[in-house]
Amino acid sequence: MRCPYCGWEGQKVLDSRPARDGDAIRRRRECESCLRRFTTFEAPEIPRLFVVKRDGSREDFRIEKVLNSMMLACRKRPLLLESLKLAADRIERELISRFEEEVASNTIGQMVLEELRDIDVVAFVRFASVYQEFSTIEDFKKMIESVRRGSRLKEKSLAI
Repeated sequence: MRCPYCGWEGQKVLDSRPARDGDAIRRRRECESCLRRFTTFEAPEIPRLFVVKRDGSREDFRIEKVLNSMMLACRKRPLLLESLKLAADRIERELISRFEEEVASNTIGQMVLEELRDIDVVAFVRFASVYQEFSTIEDFKKMIESVRRGSRLKEKSLAI
């Protein structure tokens, strides 16, 4: 690795510590030539995963797209961005562990729905309305009723 300031290849590591919730190592370095300090991150290379879309086209999986769709569903909701980032990270880890090369976009959509159901019911319904292409008020009624039934089931299981 070269110094970003002078291009010299020699440097010494001053400090190393875990970063990004243990998924990377942060190293503070000092160039042996110009003595300037800089930070590097070392992380495992994530396998390349392709998303197969509804029309059959393929594109690289990008966690940013998952997070952005979740943020859109949660717009103007009293939620912490950190909870959405953690949910998106869980989705990414599960995808990488379950699929080697390709994953259908509807699988990702289902995973987002599951995460949003636990985070915020309103965001869950918003995302579902777009993801499942609601076209009538009846579609919304069915979704809301299924959410109500699900919450009643959770209440009953907690009471036992």
